Amino acid sequence: MAPRWWLLILFLGGSVLQASSQPNSRGFISIDCGLMGEESYVDDETNLLYVSDAGLTDTGTPYDISAEYYRPWRSRNVRSLRSFPDGARNCYTLRSLVSGLKYLFRATFLYGNYDGLNKPPASFDLYIGVNFWTVVNMSWWGSDQDNTAEVEAIVVVPHDLVQVCLVNTGGGTPFISGLELRPLKMSLYPQATAELGLFLLTRQNFGAINETIIRFPDDPYDRIWDTWSRPTVWKEMSTTERVDSFDGDYFEAPMAVLQTAIMPLNDSGSIRFGWKAEPQPNNPSPGYLAVLHFVELQVLAGNALRHFNISLNNDQNWFPGYTPPGYLKRGYVHSSFTYPRESSYLFTIKATANSTLPPIINAYEVFSVITTTNVGTESQDASAAMAIKARYKVQKNWMGDPCFPKTMTWDSLNCSYATASPPRITSINLSSSGLNGDISSSFANLKVLQYLNLSNNNLTGAIPDALSQLQSLTDIDLSGNQLNGSIPSGLLKRIQDGSLNLRQGNNPNLCIGDNSCQLAAKTKSKLAIYVILPLLVILVIVSVVVLVFFFQRRRKQQQGSMNNRTMIKPQNEEEMSTSHGGASDSLWLVENRRFTYRELEMITNGFERVLGQGGFGRVYDGFLEDGTQVAVKLRSHSSKQGVKEFLTEAQILTRIHHKNLVTMIGYCKDGEYMALVYEYMSQGTLQEHIAGSERSLRWRQRLRIALESAQGLEYLHKGCNPPLIHRDVKATNILLNAQLEAKIADFGLSKAFDHHNGNYISTNTIVGTPGYVDPEYQATVQPTTKSDVYSFGVVLLELVTGKPAILSEPEPMNIIHWVRQRLARGNMEGVVDTRMHGGYNINVVWKVAEIALKCTAQESAQRPTIADVVVQLQECLELEEGRTRDFSTGGGNNDYSSWNYNAYGSGQSTDVSKNAAFGTELRMPTVGLGLAPAAR
Repeated sequence: MAPRWWLLILFLGGSVLQASSQPNSRGFISIDCGLMGEESYVDDETNLLYVSDAGLTDTGTPYDISAEYYRPWRSRNVRSLRSFPDGARNCYTLRSLVSGLKYLFRATFLYGNYDGLNKPPASFDLYIGVNFWTVVNMSWWGSDQDNTAEVEAIVVVPHDLVQVCLVNTGGGTPFISGLELRPLKMSLYPQATAELGLFLLTRQNFGAINETIIRFPDDPYDRIWDTWSRPTVWKEMSTTERVDSFDGDYFEAPMAVLQTAIMPLNDSGSIRFGWKAEPQPNNPSPGYLAVLHFVELQVLAGNALRHFNISLNNDQNWFPGYTPPGYLKRGYVHSSFTYPRESSYLFTIKATANSTLPPIINAYEVFSVITTTNVGTESQDASAAMAIKARYKVQKNWMGDPCFPKTMTWDSLNCSYATASPPRITSINLSSSGLNGDISSSFANLKVLQYLNLSNNNLTGAIPDALSQLQSLTDIDLSGNQLNGSIPSGLLKRIQDGSLNLRQGNNPNLCIGDNSCQLAAKTKSKLAIYVILPLLVILVIVSVVVLVFFFQRRRKQQQGSMNNRTMIKPQNEEEMSTSHGGASDSLWLVENRRFTYRELEMITNGFERVLGQGGFGRVYDGFLEDGTQVAVKLRSHSSKQGVKEFLTEAQILTRIHHKNLVTMIGYCKDGEYMALVYEYMSQGTLQEHIAGSERSLRWRQRLRIALESAQGLEYLHKGCNPPLIHRDVKATNILLNAQLEAKIADFGLSKAFDHHNGNYISTNTIVGTPGYVDPEYQATVQPTTKSDVYSFGVVLLELVTGKPAILSEPEPMNIIHWVRQRLARGNMEGVVDTRMHGGYNINVVWKVAEIALKCTAQESAQRPTIADVVVQLQECLELEEGRTRDFSTGGGNNDYSSWNYNAYGSGQSTDVSKNAAFGTELRMPTVGLGLAPAAR
């Protein structure tokens, strides 16, 4: 059928048509690609409203399929389509999404000889944002043009808009018939995270009555459950009774699916089904997630038992001895990600020897894993570029992401690509591009823009002063337009100081009149001189009087009491330079109270109660004269940490003040005795809570502790001058007060930045605790702030797992390796601390684990800054607090203020081994299996 070219005129009303493509009350977006203009309709099967794609893309040509391919049973949304014969990449932009939410994406394709060529395309690529979705290979669905192809993915969207792009790879003209988005609960499909998506291979419903396909409204998320009927092999069974639900169901198969099932025709038979491995060029070795749904539909009499083994290919122990949870109780078994060893996979379900009934199954789903780690153009830059495109209706290849991938960067744009940052737009050349109207304010949002060429267009209005705020901008060409007014003063100043080159010739109405494009002459007001000068004289006199009074009073205070102020002098120059990070001060001034050894004896009642012991010495409980409880850290004569570390910690604690850093009250340097006195933290160390077996911190409390600890580190890295590196971040150096507020302690190994060496410092020896030490620091002996980030990532993993930095069972292993192995297989249930009893948002746990693994990347350049970590943890806490507001959870008494812990201890750790062990984790009524990935 001929293309409907006249329909393109309707794109001019895109802003009006956009409204019709907004999500409905359920958040659904249903698009019939190629549908005429503002036309819409309600689907007969789902009662969902489908709208035109007009206004969602400004390229492509709408078509109808040939009439011979119309079928009465076929959904209406495949009768039309949009073809994209031009350009390498063509995209749909879908807005009004929820940033960070999980969505089901579904695209539909039916060639139907729309172009009269009887030649469907061999293949083309499909992307969600900047991440590869799949190869749309029409031959996979058969060579018959009558076959409809559907692809589906579950993805977490990073922003409030997403682009779905078709990429021409030389296999024929891309086209699309329908596009649908369905929001999912964040708890569903926890294997889909910000870094991993799920691509549907198959979703089958066994025993469907009349082979009816199940979707919305029976499935509230509009998943499509295909039917599979083999009456010669399987016996079908069904019920009209309601199937019970349970909290924490991560897959929520619809009741209509779970009310039907199959079993073998005879008791000794088995059920078999499977799928073929489908490697793709962008993903040659995909991981697979299989979910098997089981509900007992029969009331079992007497000693009847339904018990069966589930095997996958040759693995007879994939899941042995499974029993459905009970009559009308839903349950499921799901694999962790398993990687292809063979060209196909086959499940076999067979009754065990002691089972009196044959096996059953209701439905199953299989997904492959797609990575979603590619990062597009920085969001503000991308939004500005799209606004500029819309403002001027730029007719170039401005589709999809402006900078990514590099091979598809927008015409006339240049971008910068930093290793650990999103791409940024650095240059725009829209010369002779037919631009009309004023200069868009969106250009001022391109914060790293260096070159802007808008010459030889028809731009009108004034030059915006906001351009002068772009500090990276060095060259602007506005010549050959119809601009008027004068050059803003901000731009003139930059032109005069030589930081900006501006070309503005051939603008007839610009800079008319005397000096309208020059800086105003600098004049001095005599009145200002007459008024301000006397005020300055008076201010100086008053300041001198105040300073004289202050110093006189200060001298009397110094003479009256030296207990409140004293000088600590380093024992030698080596101690001074090392502990002060290279500073040249000869004296350190410590303003806190100075205690004598005799006073410490009185405060601690003869050093009666030991709170803990670390490398410096023991920590004792004490009370000041006013009853304030304190902790007294007394240096042991046998301590390996000497005067140097004592002076370092004293000096640092004197000059840093933050709510998430432990506060020093005073110190003692009395002959051979040295001690630090600081605030008492009644709930001890974080390590004690992680290792405790009787009670455990709730997930929300762990998140808050993580955030507060990160805020303390952020202050050290960014709030101190010079910045400080802690160098011994670990769970035993994070203390908790009565309100479970976290504070970082133990600064004896801290170092200040050496500004002569950039962003790192040089040391002679490696310090820290095994399991927490940055491997890059171990290799270079040059700690950076990213060394602290690495250690903090280990602490985050301890909070998630409840396990120590180095595991001893079944074999010694670093917690990072242990977690990576399980998360690579999607086995979050086998990672999270079971003592939290499911009281958490699984997606928040996933996100925190991902943050931790980013912090513990081998190369420091790949790690985030601690400031980035603070932002991410704040978002996690907000999500978790939102969950706890929405859902009430049961539990016992969690009043942590009544606990009594030994504080200030130090954990013992062992060397790291690279040996790996794979475990199996069970969860009832759901079951998660950890499968070892095959060698690749």
